[in-house]
Amino acid sequence: MVNKSFEDFLEDLYDEADLRKAGLSYEVFSKAATGFYNLKEQKKLKSPRNLLTVVDFGKPSKEKRLWIIDLDKKKVLYHSLVAHGMGSGNEKAVKFSNIVNSHMSSLGFYVTENTYHGKHGLSLKLNGLDKGFNTKAKERAVVIHGADYVSEAFIKQHGRLGRSHGCPALPKEITSEVVQLIKGGTLLYIDAPSANYTSAYLDTDSAIKRFESEILAKQAKLLSK
Repeated sequence: MVNKSFEDFLEDLYDEADLRKAGLSYEVFSKAATGFYNLKEQKKLKSPRNLLTVVDFGKPSKEKRLWIIDLDKKKVLYHSLVAHGMGSGNEKAVKFSNIVNSHMSSLGFYVTENTYHGKHGLSLKLNGLDKGFNTKAKERAVVIHGADYVSEAFIKQHGRLGRSHGCPALPKEITSEVVQLIKGGTLLYIDAPSANYTSAYLDTDSAIKRFESEILAKQAKLLSK
């Protein structure tokens, strides 16, 4: 029964945030949201804001395939282009790696950390949480940064975005705002069709514990009014 109500809760959230219209599939969103509630339960998300950033590398790079969702307001704050690593493919990302110098993107759950100024300007460090899939993000300097090759103009010229060394690079004009918004302990989930990707954070049963405690807290708040 609780499992069904969790599923209903995710479906309602998906509908209320109008995510289908924004081009995010329910399958990808439900995985990202399950991870969010698991990581919230494990106290690995330090930000007071319930923000979820989702990247769907199942889509070609000329399509907007990054969404930043405010789960409290049930609203998409950003829907943007995002680059994949040059080792992962040309128009689409088809191969993924956790290996240093692979220049590939890495699938899975990340928690955002602090910002710094590097060769790409303001950038955001990422901590990869999925063992064997993205845990070498720091060693590989996989960060969120802006790039000239992430633009509609580049797509017009080349039919696709340019590619990074594995970083989820953003259009320069929104990078600063996005980085300031999601820094300091929010969740990033990168998805793509993959036969071998698995994650402990996709465990629905443990996510339900967080869901139950949140629902009970909301009910108590309503009753106290």
